[in-house]
Amino acid sequence: MNRKKWLFSIAAIALIAATAGLLNRVRTHQKLGSPGIRATPIPGQVVMRIDLPARPLDFTSTNVPEGKVVLDYLPQDTSYAQRYYTAPDGFWVNANIILMGLDRTSIHKPEICLPGQGWRIENKAVVGIPIQGTPPYQMPVARWLLGNTIQTKDGEKRPVAGVYVFWFVADNEQTVSHWERIRWLARDLLRTGVLQRWAYVSYFTVCSPGQEDATFERVKQLIAASVPEFQFPPRDAGAEQKR
Repeated sequence: MNRKKWLFSIAAIALIAATAGLLNRVRTHQKLGSPGIRATPIPGQVVMRIDLPARPLDFTSTNVPEGKVVLDYLPQDTSYAQRYYTAPDGFWVNANIILMGLDRTSIHKPEICLPGQGWRIENKAVVGIPIQGTPPYQMPVARWLLGNTIQTKDGEKRPVAGVYVFWFVADNEQTVSHWERIRWLARDLLRTGVLQRWAYVSYFTVCSPGQEDATFERVKQLIAASVPEFQFPPRDAGAEQKR
């Protein structure tokens, strides 16, 4: 091996060692950040209690415990909240929050979860929802329109549409991008030693094809009414949000 190759090999080994040392130092000294949502520690447990509002607008709701499959699959320090909302006319929305702990694998890309449940992602958009909190602010969310085919009890196959609205939120940080969340998490960890405690918030319902816009408007109203009850406003509320 000539001198140039020797120098390259030494430099590569040094870089690997330095990276390993940095990652070990970060893991050793990292501190878990505060959630961007209201969450209460549960004595003797690694998870936290999260309360979605029970009766926003004219909705009633039912608390939905996480299934055993979910509990067995995700890290043990993952916290959950899920409510099934029903309006007087039967319109329903399922709201869900997943809050990570020290294990950052609690949150997965929506592109993985939805197709795994049989849904096709047909349209993606980012829209703003006015939140009338204290103070009021404009909250960006991802609005995805979905498609699926279900089989009725008599064996007939029928097309259905889905409306899926979601965002990621941590202490004074919010984004609709999974990759931006990962980048911000790494940035904050390296700069400050704080592992931001991200939450994945989603609202989902189904409708007939062609009714997606009207359905989203109703989901939007529910989000605007319920978010101030469980999510902290950004400290720069009223200013332009991070994108």
